Amino acid sequence: MVFKRLLGSLGIGGPTVDTVLEGGPVRPGGALSGQVHLKGGSSDFDIEQITLELVARVEAEYEEGEREGVVAFDRFTVGGGFRLAEGEDRSVPFSVTLPWETPVTELYGQPLGIVLGVRTELAVAGAKDKGDLDPLTVGPLPAQEAVLEAFGQLGFGFKSADLELGHIRGTGQTLPFYQEIELTPAPQYAHAVNEIEVTFLAHPGGMEVVLEADKRGGLFSGGHDAVNRFTVGHEGVEHRDWNAEVDAWVRQMVENHGSYGSHGAPYGQGYGHHDGYAHDGHGHGHGHGHGHGHGHGHDGHHRSGPSTGAVVAGVAAGVAVGVVGGIVAAEVVDEIGDAFEDEED
Repeated sequence: MVFKRLLGSLGIGGPTVDTVLEGGPVRPGGALSGQVHLKGGSSDFDIEQITLELVARVEAEYEEGEREGVVAFDRFTVGGGFRLAEGEDRSVPFSVTLPWETPVTELYGQPLGIVLGVRTELAVAGAKDKGDLDPLTVGPLPAQEAVLEAFGQLGFGFKSADLELGHIRGTGQTLPFYQEIELTPAPQYAHAVNEIEVTFLAHPGGMEVVLEADKRGGLFSGGHDAVNRFTVGHEGVEHRDWNAEVDAWVRQMVENHGSYGSHGAPYGQGYGHHDGYAHDGHGHGHGHGHGHGHGHGHDGHHRSGPSTGAVVAGVAAGVAVGVVGGIVAAEVVDEIGDAFEDEED
């Protein structure tokens, strides 16, 4: 979807901008390429600067509840310093590098409910205007895909995904928000955990995988959250037994009753709570479907929130991932234009 808007600051007769991204999903840390198409107005205009801004629909938790808003997480100047003649058509090619922590919006071609956009801003005659907004589709890195595939193979199901404002203490996180992918437990762990949240924090040398398990309470103890962090590299992904590794991660969390530290496991280390955000409010605005990782997702409640943006059906009808089993994909029920309409207004 492309939104063509008249340069409002200049009124009728101003230039228009239409940014076209190259087809297909991009990857975190990869190149985002395309063309900025300009159409001259009713007179000549000096195009001082063309800027691309990466924006995301992000949730923030407060004591009084949860709110959604748009957060810009990177900016690139891709052109400018020329005169656009009356009625002239001009295209400005660009190629920029996405941040390594850019959230993943789809898995195996199925949308996860994460809404990202590329906004084009023109600086003309001393005025700035946000002239175009385009959806950004991001696929997983090989290591991210391998970890999620392993969860699916082990019988975990996809529940929902969102972006949370804030920082995870003790990590190398650089963006002002992080992505949480919520999974329903595999049958062998259903007695111990209600759900598992997966966060990827990628960087050029590898990736941190932060796992949080919402653990079930025993007869004499209440439930609590167990959090662990694990580090993996980008190289040699195809040569690792991811099912065994991910299963070991989960077992380590499940067995750490009442503590957040590692018990000598070779893969990870103990880890604290997310910084500044309460975690006793799990489930706000999240779907409650129960996908079981074998293409048999059950209908769930719709995800709710303060706005219509980024609304996700709890769990879509089963979509098999991989050969044996897989994570059930969510459906995005609003297009990106609806997701950003509140902010645009």
